[in-house]
Amino acid sequence: MVDILLYTRTADYRHDSIPHAVATLSAVPGFAVRHTEDPDVFATAVGRRPDAVVFLSTSGDVLTPAGRERLAAYVDGGGGFAGVHAAACTEYGWPYYGELLAARFDRHPAYQPGRLTVTDHDHPATRHLGGAWEFTDEWYDFRSDPRASDPATRVLACADESSYEGAATGGGHPLVWCRAQGAGRVFYTALGHAASAYDDPDFRAHLTGGIQWAAGGTPTGPGS
Repeated sequence: MVDILLYTRTADYRHDSIPHAVATLSAVPGFAVRHTEDPDVFATAVGRRPDAVVFLSTSGDVLTPAGRERLAAYVDGGGGFAGVHAAACTEYGWPYYGELLAARFDRHPAYQPGRLTVTDHDHPATRHLGGAWEFTDEWYDFRSDPRASDPATRVLACADESSYEGAATGGGHPLVWCRAQGAGRVFYTALGHAASAYDDPDFRAHLTGGIQWAAGGTPTGPGS
């Protein structure tokens, strides 16, 4: 059983998809999900060492100073962290969080169909996918490439910018990646804007695979 602390607190934009996303993850066989929006939970819950902390479409400043300290200690000490969609729109004023995710949200074009290019099939989040993955989402642009922050970042899938309108990133445009943070594992996917995403079998397998990877313990090397 994978013990997951699922955090969905918002202090800025709130996604309508959050309740359905929570229900979907809570129903995954083998997941024991503790869902909360109470920032004080980090005073005790991270101390209980869940297998992974998941920030799902969080936004704005969602942690207390003590919570920031505990989350950093948890991940650096070997805990798992997974960020979903607007998790990249979170804690802009906390430098550690930017380091943790390795990139911060900048903008997105209109919600629309597009295509991802899967660049790494040797990962639980992407091994079920073909070389191209048709999906509908917001196609986030980021302030920087995650590999610029950490060259050891393992990019799993990129946006095919020719497949939708309004792309502005270029340079390969990573959308899904993972990395080591201290002794912990970090997984991030920019997908998951709409409730319908969580009904898509490929996306559910993508998300659960990424969370399971993050919960897998101390990595043997960067992005392993």
